[in-house]
Amino acid sequence: MTHQADVNNNEWHQQWSMHQDDEKFLFHDWIKPVTISEFKGKKVLEAGCGGGQHSKWMAEQAASLTSVDLNTVDLALERNQGTDNINFIKADIATMELGEQFDIVICIGVIHHTDDPDKTFHNLYKHLKPNGKMIIWTYSSEGNALVRYGVEPFRKLFLRHLPISILNMVSKFITTMVYIPVHTIYRLGFFSFLPYYDYFKNFRKLSFNRNNLNVFDKLNAPQTRFTTRQKCDEWFSPDLFNKESISILPYAGVSYSLVGIKRS
Repeated sequence: MTHQADVNNNEWHQQWSMHQDDEKFLFHDWIKPVTISEFKGKKVLEAGCGGGQHSKWMAEQAASLTSVDLNTVDLALERNQGTDNINFIKADIATMELGEQFDIVICIGVIHHTDDPDKTFHNLYKHLKPNGKMIIWTYSSEGNALVRYGVEPFRKLFLRHLPISILNMVSKFITTMVYIPVHTIYRLGFFSFLPYYDYFKNFRKLSFNRNNLNVFDKLNAPQTRFTTRQKCDEWFSPDLFNKESISILPYAGVSYSLVGIKRS
């Protein structure tokens, strides 16, 4: 799920026009240790709804769902036609003023694409009720050296302004080539020291289209600010959340799932 603060970015609209994510088990993994059943009867804020693919799953449980995005609300609305408990709002999640607080605030794959993740985090926290639950899934700085120092500079120099159709072709080529090591040497246990070893276990479970979406997202994003473990501890500190509720779980060696209950 992606979003950029301060300005509209056509990249996201084009991305979610071309690609849809229907891998529900990933969503369940990203929100751990929370389960989707915990959304039942809750007033939920989805910060950065993208194409609305996660919205429908949460709306099945929630009493009400407010889904916010700066770029793709029209796509999310079209995808969720007939669901009457979702309110889609076009707004910047870093600066929005919704005038209400929520039982659950969830932000999946978005905060690391905003201009100022700290500002975004604190604005989301402001929209969370006391004793409400915050859920964030974000790319980690740890474990992503190859993307940070290899893919990112190359993307900025050579791929940033390619037509979206050409970028999608590049993404499909890279995805296809990655299948070769993923299904050969990465299947051998004694190569577990290789980068993205845990991540590529998921790669083998997913469809080609979903894997291509992952690659495309990394090539298409206007910016990515990878989240350090230190930053996770700063955001989900006992000053802001009940200490016993704080959960910071590494996921597949490339991201963090963050959960906490706001102090009353």
